Amino acid sequence: MPGIFDRLDKEIKDQQKDGGMSPLDLVKLPPSLRKIMRLMLRELQMGYPRMCEVMDAMPEKDRLTRDELDSALSNLTNDFWLIRIGEKEKAIYKVNLRRKEGSTLAAGIWSSLDSKLKRKPPDAT
Repeated sequence: MPGIFDRLDKEIKDQQKDGGMSPLDLVKLPPSLRKIMRLMLRELQMGYPRMCEVMDAMPEKDRLTRDELDSALSNLTNDFWLIRIGEKEKAIYKVNLRRKEGSTLAAGIWSSLDSKLKRKPPDAT
């Protein structure tokens, strides 16, 4: 019988399959969302209270209000940039890194080389 932790683990893994991010995608984000993602990439996981502390410690021009922070976190979670575990003040956010897809180039190169090596060389006579 699966427990709550099994269900949460499955939910997190399902969310990670749905999207994620690549470093090149960061440049497409609006400045406020990019600021949060840069912060999250340093930590990889951060609770909401800690995120508020870090935001309050930033210079005033870089700081987000609580409403802006909440909205940004909601957008990043909905777009699968972040994974949220828990709710409101007890929420923990994790970066959703996209898995690298395997290269099909190497398989093509090796099969091509293999087929060429199996052919008989022309007679030298």
